[in-house]
Amino acid sequence: MTWLALTLLAFVTGVLAQRRTRSVLANPTLIATVAVGAALLLSRTPYAAYAGEVRPLSALLTPAVVALAVPLYRLRALLARQWRALVLGGLGGTLTGVVADTLLPQLLRLSSEAQSALMTAPATSPVAVQLAAVTHAPPALAATLAVLSGLIGALILPPVLDRLGVRHPLARGVALGSVAHGIGTARAREESEDAGAASSVGMGLAALAVTLVVALLAG
Repeated sequence: MTWLALTLLAFVTGVLAQRRTRSVLANPTLIATVAVGAALLLSRTPYAAYAGEVRPLSALLTPAVVALAVPLYRLRALLARQWRALVLGGLGGTLTGVVADTLLPQLLRLSSEAQSALMTAPATSPVAVQLAAVTHAPPALAATLAVLSGLIGALILPPVLDRLGVRHPLARGVALGSVAHGIGTARAREESEDAGAASSVGMGLAALAVTLVVALLAG
């Protein structure tokens, strides 16, 4: 149970650091990822061994994702009134991310595996893993890049939105969800329930949009 305890301790440390510093860099997920990753590298522990030990924690991901539907139901009237803006914003953000993640790797002359994996980075990691069979990307790389995309988006996007003067919670939420999926949704929920609900919509639209793009390109 060592790795399970270390993972929980790293995340709690991140939460405490975030509350104390109020810095965008003090993201609990980022801090826990860096700390656990460093520990795995230093101890030369295979990922399979780590994944097996933290399986009880991983099992909580499913109910956590389902729980995102609670604010959607609670705010269904508000979201229904703004569905056009949410759909346009969510799809616009996701498709922009897909285009950037497709063209930039080509300009940088990255490997074909990296290019294929980056194509699905705007989607949440479970979707990216499933689409890896279609894009012929290594599933582990696709999942890793999706998580990194979420972390970077959750760190960078809120201050960018502040500078652009975007204050409406639904606009901020759908932007975070469509670009930074699950991690962005967690960040949006810290701002308000409205932003969290809109972010859940953006995350769902991102998964749908990326799947359709991959299906069209594969066809």
